[in-house]
Parts: sequence; C-alpha cells; structure tokens
Amino acid sequence: MAASKIQAFWNHPAGPKTIHFWAPTFKWGISIANVADFTKPPEKLSYPQQIAVTFTGLIWTRYSTVITPKNWNLFSVNVAMAGTGLYQLYRKVSQKSIAWGLTGMFQVLHS
Repeated sequence: MAASKIQAFWNHPAGPKTIHFWAPTFKWGISIANVADFTKPPEKLSYPQQIAVTFTGLIWTRYSTVITPKNWNLFSVNVAMAGTGLYQLYRKVSQKSIAWGLTGMFQVLHS
C-alpha cells in the first residue's frame, strides 16, 4: 500500500521528477526568509520587497488552481508568501501610523 502511494507520488506529473515539484519547493526559501524577518524592526522592512512578495503569492496562488496538473505544492508556497508579505506590510504600516498618526499614513504610502 505505502509503496504504491510512493510510486504514485514519484510518477505524478507534478512529482519530484519534474520542475513543477522543485521550483515551488525551493520557493519555500523566500517564505522562510520572510518568517525569519518577523524579528526585524519594521522600519528595516522594504515596501517594494513586501509588495512584490505579497502580489507574487496572490497571483501564483490563483494560477496554481487553474493549471493542469493541480500543483498543491505551488499553491501552498504561494499562500505562505502572500500571508507573510501581508503580515510584514501590516507591521510596517502599523509602526509608521503609530509613530506619525493618521497624517503619516499619507507620507508612508508616498515615500
């Protein structure tokens, strides 16, 4: 039973013999790095970087649900990317809005 599941995984169109497995697997490094940055002070975070991580996650999450074969590894890594990117953006905006008040929000978004 277990051998047949391993063989099915191995021979799957998005299995370890294909780039469809390895690309999302290595992409987990971006999400892991973003989680490691949770301890970084918010003022050291980059808006462009976190916006890119967030939108990459959102766009590719959608894409992974419409392609054939379904690639749940690609789906899950991009959900993680979108989630960590949104959290980092929340931290950055919250830190700036607390420091500057509501008028600072305008400055934050235009800096």
